Amino acid sequence: MTTWTQDELGKVAGTDELRISSVRSDGTLSGARTIWVVRLGDELYVRSVNGPTAAWYRSTQGSRAGHIEAGGVSRDVTFTDPDPGSEDALDAEYRAKYHGYAANIVNSILTDKAKSAAVKLVPR
Repeated sequence: MTTWTQDELGKVAGTDELRISSVRSDGTLSGARTIWVVRLGDELYVRSVNGPTAAWYRSTQGSRAGHIEAGGVSRDVTFTDPDPGSEDALDAEYRAKYHGYAANIVNSILTDKAKSAAVKLVPR
């Protein structure tokens, strides 16, 4: 399995926003969506504020393959489920990273709905 380099982790985690696309059934990439990203240890995670009904999230669940761009890093990725028991740590990372935003905006990524639509990004 491929892993993130420390340089990639630092660059992606150092940006507020990530562009994410999924591989469609015909092999092309979907239109990129801009979302927040957090680092937990040597892993990268994203969540859907709108939960599992969000189009970008649903598309990650199909092929489980896609592409991300952030902080000068451009990588093909596999979308996997978050590590078991990582919810509280991810909440803490979102709070710490995005503390400068209005509380209602940060709280939207901490809801049960958003937590149910979390994705771990694994480089390919």
